[in-house]
Amino acid sequence: MPTVLVVDDEPKIAQLARDYLEHAGFAVLTAGDGPSALQSARTRHPDLIVLDLGLPGLDGLEVMRSIRSSGTTPIVVLTARDTELDKLLGLELGADDYVTKPFSPRELVARVRAVLRRSERAVEPAERIEVGELALDVPRLRTTVTGRSVELTATEFQLLATMAREPGRVFTRSQLLDAVHGVAFDSYERAIDAHIKNIRRKLEPDPARPRIVETVYGVGYRVAEGEPA
Repeated sequence: MPTVLVVDDEPKIAQLARDYLEHAGFAVLTAGDGPSALQSARTRHPDLIVLDLGLPGLDGLEVMRSIRSSGTTPIVVLTARDTELDKLLGLELGADDYVTKPFSPRELVARVRAVLRRSERAVEPAERIEVGELALDVPRLRTTVTGRSVELTATEFQLLATMAREPGRVFTRSQLLDAVHGVAFDSYERAIDAHIKNIRRKLEPDPARPRIVETVYGVGYRVAEGEPA
């Protein structure tokens, strides 16, 4: 049974999320502030974290930054901050998805399930993708570039694998949204830009001049064919 850590300083919201997630078959832990969230994440090792940004003690963005500095536990941001800047900042810090308050509990459960599906280890025969200096071990969610191990979140990995399976093909942001959500929940295509920025920061020697994940202006993104120039 997957374990979800729900972090929110509003007891009614935390209880609502807990009730729906438990009904959906998850074990649920809760925390009401930043420090206790970090403590639970480090000692209880949840499979996914639902994280509010407006926390006492330690801001949710700082909590996420700390979690991301030492691991790739999937994170769904839960926030009343509905501005594009806040969404992008959360995604650039490594969030896998976000839900804006007031939220539908059923939508939260759906997004938690979708993110966990992306992070589950595959049970099918091993798939290995190699494109130039890039290698992906799909069942183990492992990425290497010229032999160097790179830690990607489950969402980042799935985006990269989607493009690497067809090197040279240009994917639109909408197509990439569909790839990571199964069905796109909304049209927030700028989320893809934030994930691509993270991928490049981790993969590319010079993220400002990408050689692996290329931009096709006005269209979308692609993984370069063969050895990058």
